[in-house]
Amino acid sequence: MDLSSRLKDGEIPVLPSPEVIRTARSKLLPTLPETGLGADHIKAHLQNDIVPGLNRSSQSPKYYGFVTGGVTPAAAFADNIVTETDQNVQVYLPQETISTDVEDRALRMVCELLDLSPDEWSHKTFTTGATASNVLGLACGRDYVLQTAGAGPLSIAEYGLLEASRLAGILKIQILTTVPHSSLRKAASIVGLGRASVVDVGLSGQPHLFDIPRLEAHLKEWGICSIVVVSCAEVNTGLFATDGTDMRALRELCNTHGAWLHVDAAFGLLARALPQTEEYASLNAGVAGLELADSIAGDAHKLLNVPYDCGMFLSRHIELGTSVFGNPNAAYLNTASSENTASTDRTIPSPLSLGIENSRRFRALPVYATLAAYGREGYREMLERQIKLARGIATYLLHSKGYQLLPQPSSPAVSDARRLQDIYIIVLFRATDEQLNRTLVQRLNATRRLYVSGTQWEGAPAVRFAIANWQVDDQDLNIVKEVLSGTVS
Repeated sequence: MDLSSRLKDGEIPVLPSPEVIRTARSKLLPTLPETGLGADHIKAHLQNDIVPGLNRSSQSPKYYGFVTGGVTPAAAFADNIVTETDQNVQVYLPQETISTDVEDRALRMVCELLDLSPDEWSHKTFTTGATASNVLGLACGRDYVLQTAGAGPLSIAEYGLLEASRLAGILKIQILTTVPHSSLRKAASIVGLGRASVVDVGLSGQPHLFDIPRLEAHLKEWGICSIVVVSCAEVNTGLFATDGTDMRALRELCNTHGAWLHVDAAFGLLARALPQTEEYASLNAGVAGLELADSIAGDAHKLLNVPYDCGMFLSRHIELGTSVFGNPNAAYLNTASSENTASTDRTIPSPLSLGIENSRRFRALPVYATLAAYGREGYREMLERQIKLARGIATYLLHSKGYQLLPQPSSPAVSDARRLQDIYIIVLFRATDEQLNRTLVQRLNATRRLYVSGTQWEGAPAVRFAIANWQVDDQDLNIVKEVLSGTVS
């Protein structure tokens, strides 16, 4: 089965009109009813009053705002089963349910899709999204770098950041990266390292790339431990921070200085599924060598097109992970787990000790279902359609007098063909008319024919297309051209 047949969205607007939103908002119940209104009444209320006020970000292939993706038919079917069966997947109960087996199998299939060894990536789990996955990566990284620096059995998870650092003689843990996503600073705040610990060591003129000498200078700083984070498809441009050569250099530097190497690959990760052809040579290089990392964060609810919320975390350090995320002093959970696994081959680690939550939705089932339904070829074909549309939009912008494709080339020697080859699923641009550029996002979205997101580039407003829905096809390029040309005419 393939992913090429799209749903018929007809003339349904990507966004509800302001009037429809106002009407839907006015029909919300003002207070909690003293006497329940009944399930049938509320079903009609939801369908007739609430649903019209929601956007079509998942249903429409012309939603290019956040990298949202959609929901494939197989994933949608599976998600209904998730609600109906309401499984507890955090405790390994092999005599009661196969939910944990499904999760393990789904994660192994993800690894196979990405050409990563499922056995080597022994610490793998589903999360709420890439932000939570970054939290896991930094939490593992902080323990690793402290222990590597000479702390031995000292654990931040056990003693806390301040006490463990004091005992180890470490002054600070820093995070070295390029063009960091906001979620990385949020994760740094959550795990106690602080937003100020994130240091951008991007190359001047090409900020998505590492300035290796600057990076190495920071790694050598006395009394400071380091976590190196690779931005695998930067959020504004979709550009990759490394190629295979860079990853090997980063791995060697991390080995030399006892640093943890984490990859923030929310939507860049799926580029690992692309064919090794000249057409995708730049993208192939951007995800080459990711197997050298210590941990990887990804989002299934982006390019795998499964329902919110679903992220992925992969690490090669299972013992470290279970040390950080172990769930001590819960006798009723430990007893349940041990009693049910006494007669089984314990090859699947308990999800209870792999992530943040003690309670978690069975989000593995939609991933399992969609990967099984469409396979490697289906996802490769979907991603190629998305890239084709993104490059088609970029080509139009390159030849338009009213728009400017961003970022501008770092050298006049960089050809248009090379710029297009670097396009993944993100297209960044602005209007050449400064006055128009200030209102461009609002004007484009006011058409209700598509939706784009606004951002900033080099201190000025910019606009971003993010192509992530499984339904995109060649017809969408004509609509995008019509809207863009109509806005500058």
